[in-house]
Formats: sequence, C-alpha cells, structure tokens
Amino acid sequence: MLALADPDLDNGPRTDRSATMRMCAVSREVRPIDELIRFVVSPAGDVIPDLKRKLPGRGLWVSASRRTVAEAVRRNQFSRGFKRQVRAAATLPADTEALLVRSCTDALAMAAKAGQVVSGFSKVEGALQHGQAAALVHASDGAADGIRKLDAILRQKRGNIAESQEFPQGFPVVNVLTSAELDLALGRSNVIHAALLAGPASKTFLSRCQILVRYRMADDDKTEGSGQKF
Repeated sequence: MLALADPDLDNGPRTDRSATMRMCAVSREVRPIDELIRFVVSPAGDVIPDLKRKLPGRGLWVSASRRTVAEAVRRNQFSRGFKRQVRAAATLPADTEALLVRSCTDALAMAAKAGQVVSGFSKVEGALQHGQAAALVHASDGAADGIRKLDAILRQKRGNIAESQEFPQGFPVVNVLTSAELDLALGRSNVIHAALLAGPASKTFLSRCQILVRYRMADDDKTEGSGQKF
C-alpha cells in the first residue's frame, strides 16, 4: 500500500518496507526511484542533483528526463515543492546531464581498473570472436566503418548471445559517450571501441548508461533487433 504524506519531498509515496517509490513533482506519477532523480537545496539556496541519493536535507524527486527537469525549472516547481524560495538555474537540465555523463565515465574507469574492459579495434574484435565480451562500447562520434565491422561480428554471434541468462534482452551495445569521454575514463587517447568483460563493475557501468539514455530520450527508450542498444 502507498501512504501519501508530503508528495513532493522524501516522505512522500513509498512502500511499507522500503522507500522504493516516489512521486515526480512535475508529472505527479508515482514511479520507482531508479526512474527518478533526487534534488536537494545547497546551504546557499541552490537546487542541485543528488544522483547517489545521499546528500543531507529533504529531497524533491523528478523523473529522470531532461525534458521534465527543464519543465520543473520553467514552472518554478522546486520552490513550490520545497515550500520556500530556492534558485534553480536555467542550466540545471544540462548540469544534471553532465553529472550523469561523469557518473558513467567514473563507472567505466572503475571497470577498467578491475580488468573488465579491453579497448582498441583488434582487442575488441578478439573479445567478440572468442566469446569473452559481455557488452560492446562505441564512441558516439566514432567512424561508421569500424562500428559496422564490429556489429557484423556481433550479428554472427547473436544466436548464442540471445540465449544468455546474463543478458536475457540481448547483448548490450553502448554508444552514449564520446571518444574524448572514453579517453578520460580509460586513461588513453583515441578510444573509439571497447568491450566489457563480465563482472560487477561492468554491470554498474551499464546500469548508469541506461539512466543517461533515459534522461536524454525523455522516457522514449528504443531498442533495435535482439540487442540492447543504449
């Protein structure tokens, strides 16, 4: 059962056993917290995103969608929700996206440190051919030719991949980060292609990429074929 207290802040809709549901302050829809972003007010009175949901103070929840965050700023929803005058910068939607990108690059860097990432065309090709890859990463600004060649190898392997218990929705293909962002995460230059190897750090990176895609696509997630594209 959902108990409705203050619908805009942290003690709003939740399950009886854990705070797994919240109400979006803009759409008024009750959604899982993984589909929302928590915002808090800094000591200086500025609205800031709390992606890890750990910052002190009461939080206001907004759907993880750039369009919805922009709407919250436009409608002055943060001051209404916090019931006092706060500053929500016009750049808040872009600032939130930048933090989501940073969250992805940080997770990819951790996966690399854990030995769960290989990069470079030949190494990625080998990981695909030998069935070692758990996900494929392309730079969003990468050349089409290399992407096409690796995707062709992936299509050849897809029959076995589609039956994987680890990836019931198909093999993940990620293209949300630019080459410069991949360079930053992996500590090398001109990274266009990478492959994730199985492991918890790789799963964390994929989870954060899904949130970034949802934010950019305003909840209009798309998939192609049997692969999981994001």
